[in-house]
Amino acid sequence: MQLKKEYIEHKIFSKIEEMINFYENLSFLIFGFITTGTNSIVNIDSYVYSSIQGTLESIKSILANGRINDSYTLLRKYYDSCIINIYSNLYLEDNINLNNFIVTKIDNWLKGKEQLPEYRIMSQYVKNSVKLSIINSLLYKDNRYKKIRNRCNDNTHYNYYYNILLNDNRIYLKNRINVLDTFSYDIEQIFVLHLSYLFYLNQHYMASTDYADSMDLGITPQENSQYFVAPFIQKIFTDFIKSKRKDIAKVIKDQSDMFLE
Repeated sequence: MQLKKEYIEHKIFSKIEEMINFYENLSFLIFGFITTGTNSIVNIDSYVYSSIQGTLESIKSILANGRINDSYTLLRKYYDSCIINIYSNLYLEDNINLNNFIVTKIDNWLKGKEQLPEYRIMSQYVKNSVKLSIINSLLYKDNRYKKIRNRCNDNTHYNYYYNILLNDNRIYLKNRINVLDTFSYDIEQIFVLHLSYLFYLNQHYMASTDYADSMDLGITPQENSQYFVAPFIQKIFTDFIKSKRKDIAKVIKDQSDMFLE
């Protein structure tokens, strides 16, 4: 079966492309920020975001071939990557101090000496964090993320025969577009979750290069330029946080020193 125009031109493809560009730009922007608490000489998140970029590129490619079931399996991988990223950042922040400059659990993970805990444990660690209590109360005020996780698991494990059919682009499924709409919602909500945690925990990741560029050129930086937000981050904040979750946008703006609009 040839995929119909309604499928090929679905809004999800431009949405994923926007996410891909965001992670690519963020990876480049933060590369010079050293990750404290480890022996790494580069920012470990930079490579995490490049990896996520690749996962999203795979999702877009597979989805374009009508393989919605396979795309959901990769969506679960993307979800896992977001939780791993927040868990590792949070665990470092919680455990680094003057007497514990290197956080062994994370440093060993980087060196391939130790695995991180299973997803359930990392997810609970994030959800139970006092630092993230405000964000968590907003993200989990309903059961949307439980439903998304269940949909990912259903497709990964073929829990229903229909999950198999979603991977066959030769057959006619009258609600294929409805499923694509749901997938679009799911990936957007995971993206919002990641951005919410990320901007709340690491506000310096939002900074533009204005201040650093001035210092590199030996020019006196513009006053307060260290709080300027990179244009691509402001755009993503506006498009995905302010427009979808005004409550979370307000919390992030209120607690941040960055000049978010």
